[in-house]
Amino acid sequence: ERPSAGNEIAASYAFLTDQILRLVFDFTTQRLYPSNNPSAAERLTLAAVGGYGRGEMALHSDVDIAFLTPWKQTVWGEQVIEAMLYTLWDLGLKIGHSSRSLDDMVRMAKGDLTIRTALLEARYVWGDQPLYDEAARRFDTQVVSGTTRAFVVEKLAERQQRHERMGDSRYVVEPNLKEGKGGLRDLHTLFWIGKYAYQVPSVGDLVEKGLMTAQELRRFRRAENFLWAVRCHLHILSRRPEDRLTFDVQSDIARRMRYADRPGRTAVERFMQHYFLTAKEVGDLTALFMAHLDERFAGRGRRLGIPSLKRRPRRLAGFQLDRGRLTAPTDGFFEDDPVRLLQLFAFADVNALEIHPLTLRQASRDARLIEGTVRADPRANALFLEVLTSPRDPERVLRWMNEAGVFGRFVPDFGRVVARMQFDMYHHYTVDEHSLRAIGLLSRIEHGTLETDHPLASALLPKLVSRRALYVAVLLHDIAKGRGGDHSVLGAEVAYKLGPRFGLSAAETETVAWLVRYHLLMSDTAFKRDLSDFKTILDFAEAVQSPERLRLLLLLTIVDIRAVGPGVWNGWKRQLLADLYLAAEEVLRPGHKQRGRGERVATKRAELAIELGWSRHRFDDHARRFPESYWVAEGTDILERNARQIAAADAGGKSLSIVAQADPRRGATLVTIYAGDHPGLFYRIAGAIHLAGGNIIDARIHTTRDGMAIDNLLVQDPFGQAFDDPHRLRRLSSAIEDALANRSQLSSRLAAKPSARTRADAFTIEPNVLIDNKASNRYTVVEINARDRPALLHALAYALFQAKVTIRSAHIATYGERAVDVFYLTDLTGDKIDAPTRLRTLERLLIEAAGGVAVEELPHKEKAAA
Repeated sequence: ERPSAGNEIAASYAFLTDQILRLVFDFTTQRLYPSNNPSAAERLTLAAVGGYGRGEMALHSDVDIAFLTPWKQTVWGEQVIEAMLYTLWDLGLKIGHSSRSLDDMVRMAKGDLTIRTALLEARYVWGDQPLYDEAARRFDTQVVSGTTRAFVVEKLAERQQRHERMGDSRYVVEPNLKEGKGGLRDLHTLFWIGKYAYQVPSVGDLVEKGLMTAQELRRFRRAENFLWAVRCHLHILSRRPEDRLTFDVQSDIARRMRYADRPGRTAVERFMQHYFLTAKEVGDLTALFMAHLDERFAGRGRRLGIPSLKRRPRRLAGFQLDRGRLTAPTDGFFEDDPVRLLQLFAFADVNALEIHPLTLRQASRDARLIEGTVRADPRANALFLEVLTSPRDPERVLRWMNEAGVFGRFVPDFGRVVARMQFDMYHHYTVDEHSLRAIGLLSRIEHGTLETDHPLASALLPKLVSRRALYVAVLLHDIAKGRGGDHSVLGAEVAYKLGPRFGLSAAETETVAWLVRYHLLMSDTAFKRDLSDFKTILDFAEAVQSPERLRLLLLLTIVDIRAVGPGVWNGWKRQLLADLYLAAEEVLRPGHKQRGRGERVATKRAELAIELGWSRHRFDDHARRFPESYWVAEGTDILERNARQIAAADAGGKSLSIVAQADPRRGATLVTIYAGDHPGLFYRIAGAIHLAGGNIIDARIHTTRDGMAIDNLLVQDPFGQAFDDPHRLRRLSSAIEDALANRSQLSSRLAAKPSARTRADAFTIEPNVLIDNKASNRYTVVEINARDRPALLHALAYALFQAKVTIRSAHIATYGERAVDVFYLTDLTGDKIDAPTRLRTLERLLIEAAGGVAVEELPHKEKAAA
């Protein structure tokens, strides 16, 4: 009935729990173990501690209670406590309990911060009231008194460690609403510190003590109410004490809390934006609260737990310094000249200063002063561009600007994506957080701190002519998300509008707009196309047109991918992007005649001959077995491994050879299968690798002139890492060998294997098949978009087997819940597939396979094919 009344519901659960505990206490002490003439030691009080002590609970929250006795435990007390606990457990309550004398309580609270915090929130529930009052008095006088500063420092350190453990961002798209940054625990920490310092019973009392203003209290209550409402819904839906807001519950909670779809924004996206804005509010309140604490408890000229500033700038441009932080001198400072709102952040950047939280609050309040005249002011735009392209740490200062609301007011297009989530499993952060992280990564590459991860990018960045354009493009590349169209095209329009305003030249603006328009081109080409097909390189180079654009696009692509979230970037993506860059750079290099295909093949053969050290006759026999496409597709290192494996298998008379070897440079395991070529080879291999726990990320399939197949597959484990354990490598090889020898066993084992991807069920993705006969001169290119699921590649490969086509290479990319699989195909005679009826059949079979139809029928069809 009231789906947003979080505080009321949380208090109601606690109230009901109180009544149950009181009934159980009375039943136990009056009926089970009555004590008609109790001694002074036979007194017992029941206190609520922790979250329950605050009077806040969700459906499946722990019931944290403390039994307190005056001295050592008596037999009667032990009987009562044991009987009560058994009754509560039988009622299905999850009880967290302790039983202590008053002396034990004082001793343990002094030595353990967690126990001290739990007792800080203690509340009388039932039992001996005078005993509880004595416990509260002793806690205040013997534990709390004189230890305020130490408690504050310890709690802040604990908060920092918790944030680092949870990812140190309040903008993760599956947030932990209790422990995460900007969650309930941050609000609790504020209350704990205030209560410890002033022994007040409620948050409202902190206003009288000066640690919070009345307006801040209203913001605190509003944030707490929303977070508790979400948490209560989450417990009801998940039927367990769950605090992580995962994709599979976000839509249900949005519906329960009566969010509705709006043009360009779904209900779940609106709900999650409200969540992130609330988390930001909690962060703002925390910063302001810390400022009040500094005023009260830090030594003169110092700050709590933070060293003082060593260097003081000579000129302050009208600002002042307070404990090493930049402050506004008067309340009307920004109103007198709103451009100072931009100057504040630019000055902080140039002098490496922090901004006082109260000044940030003032800037946040006065951000409304930024209107059309300020946005058009050349001074303001020059200051903004100075911060954005800072050679120091632009991410840090842009974050402050975003937190204060100045960023979104000065660049309204950016304001539209603040706290905007992307409801998918690929993007880990909101759009604004993703963009700011990308700028931070670009700055770190420029400073050389990521040279090990990005050697090519680190070498290219100092050579850029258009450095400013690159930083602006990184900021704007996703700025048009959520507008109901192609965000690349719409973003380019925004770039054309903002470039001149920021003070970019016409050429820089055009470069920025081009980069925004084509910021996905390089990753799409590298991850979805065959880079050994020279037409792929030519088409890409034709779109890029200049070496400078190529350098800019590579850098933008790298930071865009890395800023998506942890684990998305890997060695294989680095390798593909580097290969594409180097191949395109050769095409675009002015005045340089491109090496022909035959010349490149001859060079590779010469390099391989040196590496192998074989006789001329032996090497020529080996080389003649392979078509030209094989030499173009593979690197020299793989050609060498293939040659040695084939030689060993032929010498031993083996018809099947499987070698699996970790390849650290590519961040994957290279699995090479040398076997007699026959239809359906690839789908059986794909099924076997799935059963062994692997994911194929790239496959190049070759047939020798004498009827043998040599397949080079790059495989990763479910966490995106290479298989490197010898036992797992052996299991991978034996799984493939078993599959090639026994097909029906493979299909039954695949059908029996349970799905591990439950969260992906929250998304609906209609399968889509795109067939392109223009992308390659030699092959038909087929791209399948579908929801990722176990054994998808096996199902698609089986559908291609049914369609009687030959797979020449496969390129597999996964974007969260979405899989994009691209196959380069020919018919059985080696020609492109162009007959309309065959293409329609091919499309139908692939859509059925992508949608799961073919997988269900697969055991019967395999028997028929056999």
